[in-house]
Amino acid sequence: MTRTPFSQRPPRERAEIVGFIAVSVVAVALAQNDLRRRPTGQIRGNKNLWRLVSLNALGALAYLCFGRVRTSESPDPLSG
Repeated sequence: MTRTPFSQRPPRERAEIVGFIAVSVVAVALAQNDLRRRPTGQIRGNKNLWRLVSLNALGALAYLCFGRVRTSESPDPLSG
């Protein structure tokens, strides 16, 4: 099986790849920023382990969904 160079792929496929990469980078950036700002007591598990796990898109989404403790007195920093 040969790999097709990026420049020879159809425009729609290239746009999908670039979009996926952009979403991945944003998810990782959001997770890392949230980990930097959020106190350790508001994180489920080890903060350093979440930092490591969230260096890829799936880990970042897992952290954003399951790694944060939601409390009523602290607003979510990602809600703007």
